[in-house]
Amino acid sequence: MSATPARRILAVVPLLALLALSACTVGPALHARRITTAQPAPSAAPAAPAAPSTSPSATTKPAPGSLDWYVSQVPTFPEAPPPQPVPLPATGAAQFWHHLPTDQKVAFITIDDGGLARPPEVAEFIWRAHIPVTMFLNSPAAEEHDVYFRQIMVAGGVVENHTITHTSLAGRSYDRQRHEICGAADKLEALFGKRPTLFRPPFGEHDATTLKAAHDCGAKAVFHWTGTVHEGKVRYQTPEKVVQPGDVLLMHFRPALMDDLLGALKAIHRAGLTPALLEDYVR
Repeated sequence: MSATPARRILAVVPLLALLALSACTVGPALHARRITTAQPAPSAAPAAPAAPSTSPSATTKPAPGSLDWYVSQVPTFPEAPPPQPVPLPATGAAQFWHHLPTDQKVAFITIDDGGLARPPEVAEFIWRAHIPVTMFLNSPAAEEHDVYFRQIMVAGGVVENHTITHTSLAGRSYDRQRHEICGAADKLEALFGKRPTLFRPPFGEHDATTLKAAHDCGAKAVFHWTGTVHEGKVRYQTPEKVVQPGDVLLMHFRPALMDDLLGALKAIHRAGLTPALLEDYVR
């Protein structure tokens, strides 16, 4: 993830087939939409890769806002250390974390929802800049836009669970919570071939029943966050106002996702950390 050949692919790479932007917005702090459970029409198979993209010459500056410009703005990071997974307690409930308890100099980028907006160049940006991302998806959005999310998976992203209807779970019965969590896990496993092992409750709202139901649906850990990113600006929810080792940054599939990814990378770099994949630390 650098300007050097060892950390970033800036040469010729296949363009990923990208889907059209969906026009939807949401407030800056948290999720703001509930997703319906109507069954969408099946998605088309992924298109064949387009002709290779051409990187700008050494003397040509990329146009601001272009994919090449975003890639050129990615900081140079030190190599991430070999991950040391965090031990999980042997209980009947999933572990809950705002912040992953690790001293390793890493931080984590997570993207939620999936039904609001899907900027078309995100997959190739993630691919070319080597951005490790965890996607917490609502299952109807994942099904309707499965091709788009598969492209991000090819680029290195991982799909995890964010319920079916994006409803608040705290205070609901075990059966209702289990339906939301297990139902989404079942669909995501069927779509992408891997059962989610991490879960994020909508709005971050959860209780002890949520942790029990998540565990029973196959989740090892339930994640909140330590900072949000909206329109490229990081909003810290910790007193330090800087990214700390193990911090989890939250953003959404919104129109400004390219700016959010770049803003998160710059904040992680300023803190002297390296982006890492959350799943490598929870096994």
